[in-house]
Amino acid sequence: MASPLQTGKQSVNLAGPSVRGSRIRRDPPPAVKEINIRDRDERNQRIVVTGVVLFALALVIIIIAVSSAIGWSPRDYAFAV
Repeated sequence: MASPLQTGKQSVNLAGPSVRGSRIRRDPPPAVKEINIRDRDERNQRIVVTGVVLFALALVIIIIAVSSAIGWSPRDYAFAV
């Protein structure tokens, strides 16, 4: 049976205490910004209120436009107090 050829290098004992740690210098990871849940909730509430107000304003504009298109005006009625 053939035997492997001899090499000039010696084998490395990885289990021994001579193994050094990596000397590669790395920057620390960037700091993670904390997300405030309260700010997110307040923002969502403002968006909802703005949406409701804009929807109501759009309905008023549509009602006024339709009523003026058919010829209705509040001046047609006299209110007695």
